[in-house]
Amino acid sequence: MPEDRRAAARALAHDAISAGEPLRWFEDLYRAAETGGVTVPWADFEVNPHLASWRRLADLPPGRALVVGCGYGDDAEWLSGQGWDVTAFDISGTAVERARERFPRSPVDYAVADLLQVPAEWTVHRFDLVVEAYTIQVLPPGSAERAAAIRALADMTGRTLLVIARGGDPGDDSGSMPWPVAKSEFGALSDAGLDEIEFEDFIDEEIPPTRRFRITYQRAPSTA
Repeated sequence: MPEDRRAAARALAHDAISAGEPLRWFEDLYRAAETGGVTVPWADFEVNPHLASWRRLADLPPGRALVVGCGYGDDAEWLSGQGWDVTAFDISGTAVERARERFPRSPVDYAVADLLQVPAEWTVHRFDLVVEAYTIQVLPPGSAERAAAIRALADMTGRTLLVIARGGDPGDDSGSMPWPVAKSEFGALSDAGLDEIEFEDFIDEEIPPTRRFRITYQRAPSTA
């Protein structure tokens, strides 16, 4: 992904974080994109290739799925096409409105919600599959927001959680947004009863190439 596609997003993120509102910039970015001249850097208008190539999906009986940070809806629509009953949410009301406009006859239930304050119903009636792609990595490293978001993923997972993120090692230079995520940051998932069943560490085909983690978790039966 060319760096110039990220420039506006980075500027908005910097301003929001400096103002003590680290989640505000998502709506700012999507709203700016509606007027043209600004690009949502992760919006490729097609399913995330690392979700589409996730081979473990074929082993899961379709049920209720949740797509975190759904953006314009491509991952949610693809998952729905695989037979899942999909709920998809984003903190940006503008993104959700655009998703509904793009897919007017979609069975996906699109919602505006904050990962740090998810509806109680989603933690009481957990989802069979939760998909998180590229959301954790745009929350500031070491922040309370990133830690809370990871815990929220566990709270909503009834059976399987898939995490796709920019990968890094502890002590790496975090650089600019999107910030890499260290595997150790997901330790809270194990504490919440999710077992890691597959960890994939690979270099993708972006230009320039990017290190990615694709991690699959399964809820331990005793905590279901």
